[in-house]
Amino acid sequence: MPIIKSAIKRAKQTIKRHERNLVTKRHFRDAIKAFHATPSAATLSAAQSALDTAVKKNVLEKNTASRRKAQLSKIAKEAGVKFTAAKKVTTAKTVAAKPAVKAAPKAKATTAKPVAKTAAKKPAAKK
Repeated sequence: MPIIKSAIKRAKQTIKRHERNLVTKRHFRDAIKAFHATPSAATLSAAQSALDTAVKKNVLEKNTASRRKAQLSKIAKEAGVKFTAAKKVTTAKTVAAKPAVKAAPKAKATTAKPVAKTAAKKPAAKK
C-alpha cells in the first residue's frame, strides 16, 4: 500500500476506472455474443453501437473496434441479414427529454412615419 498521499489517491482512482471499464467491456462482449447467437440487423446494430461506445470511452482502440465491426458485418452477410435504413425511433423518453421550443413571433413592421425630433433649446446660462 502506498504511503504518499498522491499515490494513495492515484491507486483509488485506478480502481474506480478499472471497475468502470469492466462495465463497458462487459456491455460490448454481451452485445457481440447476442449477435452470434441470433444474427439480425437489430443485434448487429447494438453490437456496433456498443463497440463505438467503448472507443468513445477509450476502452478499445479505434482500429480494434473497426476490425471487430468488419468481422461482425462479414458474419451478418454470410448469415443473410438484411440491412435496412435505420429510422430513428422516438420514444416517450426522447420526446420528454427535449422541451418544445416555439419560435418567437416576428415584430410587425410599422407603417407610420418616424417622429421627427426637434432640438430643444437650452436655457441661457445665468451670469
